[in-house]
Amino acid sequence: MVTLTELQRCSMKRGEPSRRTTISAALHKPGLFGRVARRKPLLSKKHMTARLKDSQTMRNKILWSDETKIEFFGLNAKRHVWRKPGTAHHLVNTIPTVKHGGGSIMLWGFFSAGGTGKLVRIEGKMNAAMHRDILNENEVQSALDLRLG
Repeated sequence: MVTLTELQRCSMKRGEPSRRTTISAALHKPGLFGRVARRKPLLSKKHMTARLKDSQTMRNKILWSDETKIEFFGLNAKRHVWRKPGTAHHLVNTIPTVKHGGGSIMLWGFFSAGGTGKLVRIEGKMNAAMHRDILNENEVQSALDLRLG
């Protein structure tokens, strides 16, 4: 990678001295920014093909699980709208709310490439013991239902 200092030296050698900020602004204009290069393992085409094949066969043998929170009244997230100045409180630019959020439900589900497994409602606050119980009571059955075990 060529540094700003090197570019500045080149501009001086050509007889067109430029400041670092001018060079930087010129590079930023088309979307070029100095970033640290990512490091990654050197893999041959043969290695990449083998890894892709392995991952595709393994993907069909994996049982995933995840939890989600479903809001009864809308989403608990920021939403963006396009609006003109002075119209922030117009009905089309607002999200209706209810006191205390309107309630929600927490669910834990199991799934794989072959479909969905058990879906469990989480009562109260999740803790380590509840997490362990959900996995113990539902993971094996989901794996059997999805023909993974």
